[in-house]
Parts: sequence; structure tokens; C-alpha cells
Amino acid sequence: MKIKLHLISLLIFMLVGLTGCLESSFQLSEQSRLPRWFPIPQGENRGDYSVQMDLYSTTSGGKAVFKLSKKGKLLNIGEYVVTTDEQPGIRSVQLSSPPDGFPKGYPRYKVVTINGITDVIELRKMEPVFYMTDDSAVWKALRVEQQ
Repeated sequence: MKIKLHLISLLIFMLVGLTGCLESSFQLSEQSRLPRWFPIPQGENRGDYSVQMDLYSTTSGGKAVFKLSKKGKLLNIGEYVVTTDEQPGIRSVQLSSPPDGFPKGYPRYKVVTINGITDVIELRKMEPVFYMTDDSAVWKALRVEQQ
């Protein structure tokens, strides 16, 4: 019985290592547009959709998982995976000259590419909410070509 318990514990530990440990979870603000890699059919109401961003740490680096839901029903999942060498790519980046009106250390940005589509995430303060930004000055400062 003890051996069986140890094997089950080892299996659980290995699975956590493969999938990663959830570090944080964020909801897309209802006032924000959807990420570009989640297009919705023309004529659909943006308010019917929600996006959750979960950040995981893994043994090989990190992972951001984005879940698109419509009225609570999961529709699509997009993953952004980075290796240890690329780890800064999943971390938040601050501008060298941040705009006024934000708490110290904010806003922070994440540049994410899923299925060849790049978008920029904005974290405005320490809260579980994120926004998508179209500010061309931000994209330029982050050295990202606006699509």
C-alpha cells in the first residue's frame, strides 16, 4: 500500500512538472477589445465574450494560456510557450518613460504571439485584470510592429 501511495505521489508530481504551476490568472476587461488571435464573427457582440489569461511556470520556462469563452462556454484556447532562455518574453515590461496617472511600476506590458499573430497586453495596476492596447507609441517603444 505504501509503494502504491508513493507511486501515485510521484505521478502527480511529474504531471505538475509537465503542465506547470499556475502563478496567476487574469480576466480581460470588459472595456477592452479581444486579442487579435481570437477573432469573432462579424456582427457578434463583444460583450458576449470573455478571455482569461493564466500564467504558468514550467521546468522549461513558462506558459501563458488564453481561454476565449462566450456566455460562459469555452470556445477556444491559445497558448504562448517560452523556454527558460526566452523567459523575459513572458514577463512584464515597463516603458522607459511610463505615462502619468498610473501606480508606481505600472503600466506593464506583455508582447504575445499566438498562431503568428502578435498583440500587446497592458497591466494597468496590481489587479487580476488585463487590457489589449492599440497605442502606437507603446508598440513602437516595445519595438513591435503593429499589425
